[in-house]
Amino acid sequence: MLKRVLLLTGSPGVGKTTLLLKVVDALKTKGYRVGGMVSREVRVGGTRIGFEVLDLASSKRGWLAHVNQKTGPQVGKYRVNLADLDSVGAEAILKAVKECDVVAIDEIGPMELFSEKFRKAVQEAVKSGKIVVGVVHWKARDKLVEAVKAHPDTEIFTVTFENRDKLHQKIVDKALQFLMETANKR
Repeated sequence: MLKRVLLLTGSPGVGKTTLLLKVVDALKTKGYRVGGMVSREVRVGGTRIGFEVLDLASSKRGWLAHVNQKTGPQVGKYRVNLADLDSVGAEAILKAVKECDVVAIDEIGPMELFSEKFRKAVQEAVKSGKIVVGVVHWKARDKLVEAVKAHPDTEIFTVTFENRDKLHQKIVDKALQFLMETANKR
């Protein structure tokens, strides 16, 4: 059976988000509508000051977490911006479930899991029947993470420095195979 929840995991800095963006670009090039959210680190003068959350469909941006954020749950030296995570990140996922062929989620990790709206959006995406390409934090221990990993439609790929340059093609091929098969059933 073809899997449709394709999850990337691996150690920090190995290139999971970069690989996810390559998959997104390849599927867009093939004419598929891809939406969802991506988190990217923001650096100033070589120092990471936080993480930005980006809606892939609208390019709307917000702060996921920042060193100078005054309120919100703390993860390391960052405080999570639940307002932006909900209004940009979770909304982007829900919109993609309704309007797109592919839902991208980066990442299902400790910061994002503080948001109830994000958690519900991930659940909606997984049960939507659509292709979901996501990044799951390698050490996240959470009921939602465990449920998504254990879902019968899930396949997990570990990104390494050795495979990261070729792995995106394998994921694109699996996504295309699923998309073409579901199109043929309509």
